[in-house]
Amino acid sequence: MNAPNLHLPDVTRRGFLAGAGALVVSFTIPAEAQEGEVPAAPRAQAAKPKLPGSLADTPSLDAWIRIDANGSITVFTGKAELGQGTKTSLRQIAAEELEVEPAAINLITADTALTPNEGYTAGSQTIQNSGTAIRFASAQVRQILIAKASEKLGAPVEALKAEAGSIAGPNGARAGYGELVSADFLHVDAAADTKLKAPGTYHAIGKPFARVDIPAKVTGGDAYVQDMRPPGMVHARVVRPPTYGAKLVDFADVAVKAMPGVIAVVRDGDFLAVVAEHEFQAVKAMRAMAAAAKWQEQPALPDQSNIPAFLEKSVSEVGTVTSVGAESAPGAKTLQAQFTRAYQMHGSIGPSSAVAMLDNGLTTVWTHTQGVYPDRKAIAQMLGVPEEKVRCIHTEGSGCYGHNGADDAAADAALIAQKLPGKPVRVQWMRDQEHLWEPYGPAMLTRASATLDQNGKIVNWHYDLWSNSHGTRPGSAGSLIAGRLMARHFPPDPARMEITPLGNGDRNAIPFYDVPNQRVNWHFVADMPVRVSSLRGLGAYCNVFSIESFMDELALAANADPVEFRLRHLKDPRARKVIEVAAEKFGWSKDPLPEGRGRGFAFAKYKNHAAWLAIALEAEVDRDNGTIRISHVVCAVDCGEAVALDSIVNQTEGGILQSMSWTLYEAVHFDRTRILSPDWSTYPILRFSAVPDSIEVHVVDNPGAPYLGVAEAAQGPTAGAIANAFRNATGKRIHDLPYTRDRVKAVLGV
Repeated sequence: MNAPNLHLPDVTRRGFLAGAGALVVSFTIPAEAQEGEVPAAPRAQAAKPKLPGSLADTPSLDAWIRIDANGSITVFTGKAELGQGTKTSLRQIAAEELEVEPAAINLITADTALTPNEGYTAGSQTIQNSGTAIRFASAQVRQILIAKASEKLGAPVEALKAEAGSIAGPNGARAGYGELVSADFLHVDAAADTKLKAPGTYHAIGKPFARVDIPAKVTGGDAYVQDMRPPGMVHARVVRPPTYGAKLVDFADVAVKAMPGVIAVVRDGDFLAVVAEHEFQAVKAMRAMAAAAKWQEQPALPDQSNIPAFLEKSVSEVGTVTSVGAESAPGAKTLQAQFTRAYQMHGSIGPSSAVAMLDNGLTTVWTHTQGVYPDRKAIAQMLGVPEEKVRCIHTEGSGCYGHNGADDAAADAALIAQKLPGKPVRVQWMRDQEHLWEPYGPAMLTRASATLDQNGKIVNWHYDLWSNSHGTRPGSAGSLIAGRLMARHFPPDPARMEITPLGNGDRNAIPFYDVPNQRVNWHFVADMPVRVSSLRGLGAYCNVFSIESFMDELALAANADPVEFRLRHLKDPRARKVIEVAAEKFGWSKDPLPEGRGRGFAFAKYKNHAAWLAIALEAEVDRDNGTIRISHVVCAVDCGEAVALDSIVNQTEGGILQSMSWTLYEAVHFDRTRILSPDWSTYPILRFSAVPDSIEVHVVDNPGAPYLGVAEAAQGPTAGAIANAFRNATGKRIHDLPYTRDRVKAVLGV
């Protein structure tokens, strides 16, 4: 794939927008808006209504939309395409308000030289924040174009309308968008009261439109950063230490330098890499380097068989997530339960990769990071250069959803590229490097206690969770492997407990159910034995699994049907709706199933302020070999107005399958010294043979309602539904994730 702007290192947003005949603009990109960060205090003059979505941080219209003199339209987003359909759905949103077809929109995604700074593509916030910003900006741009056409055509605004890239007036009068362009005409701030189109007039939102990112992916085209092959590119491989904290004590590079094709051997402290003309030459040299390197190791990992005890004894502080009503309430029956989650990895099918080039003092990095601006900041600190001397361009990678090795591969490439100015350097991780060095989803321990009254209503709820931070994405150079290993040895950023509406380890720890007296506490673990960070859904996966498993136990204690019991504790009409739709479409019944088969149900509102999702499924448990087979899944989801129905369905199906894999198979294994899960045999994931016979996703659309995040809504409820189906099928409850064959057989006494 020919890398964009590979030989234009001085490109800037001003330069890009100052093309012939296009508007000339300037604007300031604000500091990073990282996931979970508390918003800055409003400026003194900001008594105006808050702008919607990401416009609140970047209000200038020209930060989002460009119109050229030839009528072409470019839309900018700080969010990245990770396979969730962003490049398609954002086109649909802009096209709707600009009255053009989605194919007419040129979309530029996360690029530190061109796009707004929208922090990370994380937390299912792309459509909610960037989509909302683009929609309001597009609507206002349409109104500005109509106003300018009114002057040009001499017709009142009321007599004009936008259609097919032009403004049409009375008696066939018409002015194309390009004819209305003037310098800085979009260099104005967005207006909070911009009127959007009514749902009944839509031609793009909610309509079928083919995903623009799919063709190359299914035909073997240039789809990913792994596919990049710019002219003059060289291949690099890194050699990682065998364990966390290992120190390089001896390495002789003479033999490696003499190997065919080797261009350079790079050593910077404990950082080792080799560069060669061809890829397999780099692989062979890497293996030779690994064999020659001598490391000093020390056991530093805890006993994997007793992680809950490790978490409890490692607590650094306790935070209150919520405290509502009385500390306790009298009732007829009190239940308690404990749940755990193992360390789990992203398991990206394509190991991380990046391409970097140093040219004229500018280091350009093509990376599948989920945050180009934060990654740029960390890489610049690592290299000891100003941020403007690093440009990060998002290029899709084959697998992510969370903080995997993408940022680290970018740092590897940037560091190696300093040794070879003018040459594009491609770094490709190996499978074992991805498995052993990516940041894992943290292990968790949760405890729930609840009291039922005489009528089977929950009157008291206590919930405690033990976990570290789920967000150690790039802040400083110490968040990057290369930064930690190089001679300067940047220390890791200190872990902090942050309880915010976005949530972290505490995400979805507050039950969405109507319970009058609630206490939820986060027992924060600052130091963890393995490298951890964001895995899709953060704490929501384990918290919802725990809450929904416990809800079924409470329903049993109340002698109530699980669906009816949930509805008993919900007034929210949209929550009730998705539960009712899922139950109806599934054919939920109280009738018993044959032995070994069971039904499971679960519900959550993601982050308690994003999409509502309910799921029902049927599972079959084979007592002899310990397998759990999910045969039929029905889900209902409400994410506000549905922009791209097919993408919502795809994302939800993907979330269900990913959660099935986590719940049934995935756990990182280690001894007191090393990680023991370097490949797929030691870290199994869901295979095609285990995919359910059918998965139905019913989208409960709400035209005109705000967009809500949906991509991560299914993970927690799916785990809860599997747990409840197992309980229904066997009469036994498994409290620990994952539900491996050995664990199933142990619980069933086989």
